[in-house]
Amino acid sequence: MTYEEIMKEQLTEIIKQVYNKKNRNLFTFLTGAGISAESGIPTYRGIDGIWVKGTKFHKPEEFGTFAYFKENPEEVWQYSLFRKKMFESAQTNNSHHKIAAIEKLLQDRFHLITQNIDNLHRRSGVERIFEIHGNNREIKCSNGCKEIHHLPIEIEGKDIDEDLNQKDIELLKCKECGSWMRPNILWFDEYYDEKTNKKFSSLKVAKNSGILFIVGTSGATNLPMAIAETTLKYGGTIVDINTEDNLFTKLLKDKKNKITIRATSTEALKTIHEILHNVVQE
Repeated sequence: MTYEEIMKEQLTEIIKQVYNKKNRNLFTFLTGAGISAESGIPTYRGIDGIWVKGTKFHKPEEFGTFAYFKENPEEVWQYSLFRKKMFESAQTNNSHHKIAAIEKLLQDRFHLITQNIDNLHRRSGVERIFEIHGNNREIKCSNGCKEIHHLPIEIEGKDIDEDLNQKDIELLKCKECGSWMRPNILWFDEYYDEKTNKKFSSLKVAKNSGILFIVGTSGATNLPMAIAETTLKYGGTIVDINTEDNLFTKLLKDKKNKITIRATSTEALKTIHEILHNVVQE
């Protein structure tokens, strides 16, 4: 048997088992920047990471912090609006569409947990989604006022060297206290919570997942790793779909309930969709 045939056989067996279970029977997908790479969105920590482009002397971990925002709010907003333009011009790709199609098959037994803030999963039609690193559509007060708001539609995406105008600055001030509003995303010097990051909701889903498919993420932040550990702890299987070994590989090293797939997300998700389609039809 070829590697592809063995992989398909293993996947079919575990998908059937989980689909026919009464408890801990959710199918959960955990996605990261790798799934949006095909849409032309660079990964954060890569050589062309989007924290690096246009910010010549800053490492991602330095620029992408609340501490840096407090000192340089206009610069960070200029950069955030450059990313907004990048995200809006990007197109959803085959991997986004396959995950949306899988949700249609599984309905309430499907959940997507994504680290991506680019909105592409939502644009592909996915509804059962936890955006654990926040998203680029929303803003909140940097001084701690409680409401989360949509980014005003009057504020448009910018070119990399385009400054904020006076109208932008007015719209990006908190109506309650006058402080700067900030993107509703998780920065490198911040902690996960429930309100912005759905920390406890996503861990609850992980606990009840018969399968956790990890797609296009290396596990470099602690909530995704905790999600994987929780699924394993409660007897779920992890399917690691990445083109190379990563931090999840280390976690899964001696575990029995795992399947490792070294292929592109497009290839693997096509196979998973086919298997699920057949199982649901039976």
